[in-house]
Amino acid sequence: MTKLSHLDERGDARMVDVSDKEVTSRVAIAEGFVAMAPETLALIETGEAKKGDVLATARIAGIMAAKRTHELIPLCHPLAITKAAVTFRLSHRPVGVHVTGEVKVTGQTGVEMEALTAVSVACLTIYDMLKAADKGMVISDIRLIEKTGGRSGTWRADIATEH
Repeated sequence: MTKLSHLDERGDARMVDVSDKEVTSRVAIAEGFVAMAPETLALIETGEAKKGDVLATARIAGIMAAKRTHELIPLCHPLAITKAAVTFRLSHRPVGVHVTGEVKVTGQTGVEMEALTAVSVACLTIYDMLKAADKGMVISDIRLIEKTGGRSGTWRADIATEH
């Protein structure tokens, strides 16, 4: 079994010491999906959601979340992120919004948690912006799809979610 880096020799949680790690360019890409009723998707497409521009608000929320991940996930390092982007693809089959987050840094630790946090908060924001119209929306399939850089190099998910 692989030793977990966030546990010390006694099994207590700790922040990993990255001071001896090499500074490299690191990128992480995550994805998620918000399933909704066709009428709810139409509110996004027509710009008629009562709270305003759903995707613009979710994009800003996701970017802000990536920058603040260390405040939400207890053992994450604060990072000087060099890029945080959140993009959306509307889908009619299945009905909903596919969310992708990409985060970059030049540093001593990766940005997987930042990309996952960006996607999670963007999905939650879509829900918040549209909950008056559709409380039955489902947020699903949030996962890391790719990371590059660092000692472990490149990793890609085996199968992309089909949304």
